[in-house]
Amino acid sequence: MSKVAVVTGASTGIGRAAALALLKAGYRVALVARRQADLEETAQMAGANSGNAMPVPTNVGDPESVAAVFTKVKSNWGRCDLLFNNAGMGVQGFLLEDLPVEKWQEVVNVNLNGSFYCAQQAFRMMKEQSPQGGRIINNGSISAHAPRPDSIAYTATKHAITGLTKSLALDGRKYNICAGQVDIGNAATNMTQRMTKGVKQPNGEMMVEPTMDVQNVANAIVYMDSLTLDANVLFMTIKATKMPFEGRG
Repeated sequence: MSKVAVVTGASTGIGRAAALALLKAGYRVALVARRQADLEETAQMAGANSGNAMPVPTNVGDPESVAAVFTKVKSNWGRCDLLFNNAGMGVQGFLLEDLPVEKWQEVVNVNLNGSFYCAQQAFRMMKEQSPQGGRIINNGSISAHAPRPDSIAYTATKHAITGLTKSLALDGRKYNICAGQVDIGNAATNMTQRMTKGVKQPNGEMMVEPTMDVQNVANAIVYMDSLTLDANVLFMTIKATKMPFEGRG
């Protein structure tokens, strides 16, 4: 029987690449994001594997909307073996002291609350299903280690994701639920297009930063879930080799 995965933020970028890689590997995949048309496009891109893709338009920041996703997954496929908690957002163009509270709350609701809502639903299903267990992978980001200038909302939520990952891994032990985190640096997606024009550095200068093929991240997700449930990649950092991370700050 094919494994069942739920991928959030599956309409573009890292989420789309991961979903397509999982479909290629034989998974049945629930594609979760806000926009139906983009999810349908992701499914179509799977070609011969598109029949195993199930677009589910969802607002991850709404717990009822998230609960409906997992109800549909259970109804259609009976179980959930993998959740890739990928949906996220950031805010550009504000200094810390000028960041509107509503922008802060929007980022927290998507990046942190949404990840918790999805993880809790997956955890419940994995606990109750037979055979018991599964894997939850959170998208942490390089910003879970070191901030970029003017990124307090994004950085704070990504540091919080690390705590979410560790708690899921600890509390999931007794149910055969693994949890891990992939921290990604400069995968080439629409979100990183601005890096081709220059990104603000800690010293205030603007610098064009190297990127890497997003397929590397997709392959990493497939690898992390290829392990049996008695093994877990707790944290993986995958980054553009030449991006300024090791010496950032």
